[in-house]
Amino acid sequence: MSDRPHTPLLDKIASPADLKRLSDAQLEQVAHELRQETISAVSVTGGHLGAGLGVVELTVALHAIFDTPKDKVIWDVSHQCYPHKILTGRRDRIRTLRMKDGLSGFTKRSESAYDPFGAAHSSTSISAALGFSVARDLGGVVDEGLGDAIAVIGDGSMSAGMAFEAMNNAGHLGKRMIVILNDNEMSIAPPVGALSSYLSRLYAEEPFQDLKAAAKGIASMLPEPFREGAKRAKDMLKGMAVGGTLFESLGFSYLGPIDGHDMDQLLPVLRTVRARATGPVLIHVLTQKGKGYAPAESAFDKGHATAKFDMVTGEQRKAPSNAPSYTSVFGKTLVDLAANDSKICAVTAAMPDGTGLKLMAERYPSRTFDVGIAEQHGVTFSAALAAAGMKPFCAMYSTFLQRGYDQVVHDVAIQRLPVRFAIDRAGLVGADGATHAGSFDVAYMANLPGMVVMAAADEAELVHMTATAAAYDDGPIAFRYPRGEGEGVDIPEQPEILEIGRGRMIQTGARVALLSFGTRLGEVRKAAEALAAKGVTPTIADARFAKPLDRDMVLDLATNHEALITIEEGAVGGFGSHVAQLLAEEGVFDSGLKYRSMVLPDTFIDQASPQDMYEVAAMNAPQIEAKVLEVLGMAPNGTTM
Repeated sequence: MSDRPHTPLLDKIASPADLKRLSDAQLEQVAHELRQETISAVSVTGGHLGAGLGVVELTVALHAIFDTPKDKVIWDVSHQCYPHKILTGRRDRIRTLRMKDGLSGFTKRSESAYDPFGAAHSSTSISAALGFSVARDLGGVVDEGLGDAIAVIGDGSMSAGMAFEAMNNAGHLGKRMIVILNDNEMSIAPPVGALSSYLSRLYAEEPFQDLKAAAKGIASMLPEPFREGAKRAKDMLKGMAVGGTLFESLGFSYLGPIDGHDMDQLLPVLRTVRARATGPVLIHVLTQKGKGYAPAESAFDKGHATAKFDMVTGEQRKAPSNAPSYTSVFGKTLVDLAANDSKICAVTAAMPDGTGLKLMAERYPSRTFDVGIAEQHGVTFSAALAAAGMKPFCAMYSTFLQRGYDQVVHDVAIQRLPVRFAIDRAGLVGADGATHAGSFDVAYMANLPGMVVMAAADEAELVHMTATAAAYDDGPIAFRYPRGEGEGVDIPEQPEILEIGRGRMIQTGARVALLSFGTRLGEVRKAAEALAAKGVTPTIADARFAKPLDRDMVLDLATNHEALITIEEGAVGGFGSHVAQLLAEEGVFDSGLKYRSMVLPDTFIDQASPQDMYEVAAMNAPQIEAKVLEVLGMAPNGTTM
């Protein structure tokens, strides 16, 4: 325990109920100790650090004043929930964050009653809080009861349309609920857009840092003798800045901005709101991402997500890389292509670094667009760019592109617009778990008429596919690639424009053909080596395209082998299903072909290392080898059964 911080007060907190016995000064001390414990824990596990450090005081105040878990605190995205988990009975497991069989890095209903609503994607908290509020008034019952619903949402998440849809509905219904706008002027990347500018104007003047600002919008909640003074303060403040007009027009009483690190402001305001609120209230809280830890405060992303790190220096303990990441290969290739084609532009949704577009933004800022957390808008914006003759690359994580799927269908695919979808984080991603897994994009993209769908087997193939997408103007095209470093292959100096719908042969063998789609090709090769030692030399092919399929190659593999096995890093309904459909239409099954499709299982796989997750999915080399032996009727030692 010598490397753990000294936390005498925090050590006495087994649940939020223990906070209610403390004085305000003691709560402030708990917050200090909680910040140190959070830093210590994340230094061991890695994970989201900056966001949690920014809400330490707010977390303590909420649990001290409200009656959780009866009152529902809903953390938007919930990557800031580590301090919340420490206070709600999970401190003894906090150093298992994001590990196999450990605590989730996000809120998770199955983990604790204090996590009333799971998250990991942004902008859902206000909708969820409204749902709990309506259920409370309709007599809904859960084991711990239903009280107040409090949504804690960041300024970055407020840029998404869903947040405003929820606020509009909440203002209309008029239910008592509380929204805390955690405004740190930063989501993952610095926030963009008109809303960010609006919020900046709200606290441009020093008086808004005063507790006097709490009077704004709260007059109707105060006892009668105080109302006139509060009204005068509100009128005075309205003359100084635009105030909460936007939120008030949506039907919310607006309070703030207040200093989210000052317990002398937080505690009185939260107590007043809990005692007096009758309808929807928005409390505008100013915080600093990475607060209280100098290395995070000075980092460009405020310590958003870190590997394990040294607590003293903040230096991250990253494993040495043997190859460039797929993301960086895409980013560099796109910049190289853009240098020779002024029509190439790039669109991302609040993830310029995560998608590799930071370099593009630096080199060609007028052609790089961060639309904020607004995937739907990003897709349609890209569609219009394509309609106007540009060559947009819409770069999003697979799991986030799901949010723009209606727009992919209606605004891109139906109109056959040449939007290039660069789909990052394809397949299983590791510590972020099921919420961030790129499991479904092959299935949901390849079923669209006219959509071309590619998957890179290695970083060299990713270079070729990026160039192929840039050269393709006949309709929408998508290419997917995983998180993490590549296979270590040589990066081609000049990319090759691939023939659409044409795969490649890797190895010619006999009896069984292994048709890979994506980066499982490396595991297929390993399996083939093990099989060769048992007298089986499989044919190996890289499909490259899920749509259009290489019909000639697939049919040749099927008709010249006893068995055909497809392997992909996606769910059922994807590449293997398209192959099966082709084989059925051509009557190949009538000849007795043994066909198997190795896909992700029909379950959400919990966090672990990617290698362990693929072990659970039965898609590593030993499982591929076992599948071949099973299909050929051979024992594990290679003998005929």
